[in-house]
Amino acid sequence: MKFFVDTAEIDAIQELHDLGMVDGVTTNPSLIAKSGRDILEVTREICGITNGPVSAEVVALEADDMIAEGRKLAKIADNIAVKVPLTWAGLKACKTLSDEGTMVNVTLCFSTNQALLAAKAGATFISPFIGRLDDINLDGMELIEDIRTVYDNYGFETQILAASIRSANHMSDCAKIGADVATAPPNVIKAMANHILTDKGLAGFMADVKKAGIKIL
Repeated sequence: MKFFVDTAEIDAIQELHDLGMVDGVTTNPSLIAKSGRDILEVTREICGITNGPVSAEVVALEADDMIAEGRKLAKIADNIAVKVPLTWAGLKACKTLSDEGTMVNVTLCFSTNQALLAAKAGATFISPFIGRLDDINLDGMELIEDIRTVYDNYGFETQILAASIRSANHMSDCAKIGADVATAPPNVIKAMANHILTDKGLAGFMADVKKAGIKIL
């Protein structure tokens, strides 16, 4: 499973990239607004860090305007994936931009039907929002599993990009189900390294080292 980092914080992206933990980046206007910087400037800088897809989101609601914005964003770098919402207008924009050779990430997916439409429209990525479904007592992982089944049934090449990930458990569950990509905030990716037994074992090990006076350097 590929890891995308869901942030516009340059330092966080660079740190994870240097560790080989970044296969791509997802951003949105809300994340970039937190940085207080220009959206095009930040997106260009991110594209310079990773060779993987960098999702940059349109802000228009009408198809023609989405297409125009998408074309502008796509000029930033070759690894831009234009992010459009899963609306009928967004699907129209997806079809046009995909036909032009631009990667498209269709976001805000909450049903298998929506995911099927996005694949038919040529989406490179479909982004089901796990956490937001969990918030209303629906099973976000069940949606990932259903989309996986449908896409495999018919050989769709659209990649399942699990989004709205809230925990390390979400990450492992997505991997077991077969999501192609999971995008998560930096703190969630780092939390995957944590385990109470690792901490306990290390504490015991270090106590033995101190007692024995062992030094390497």
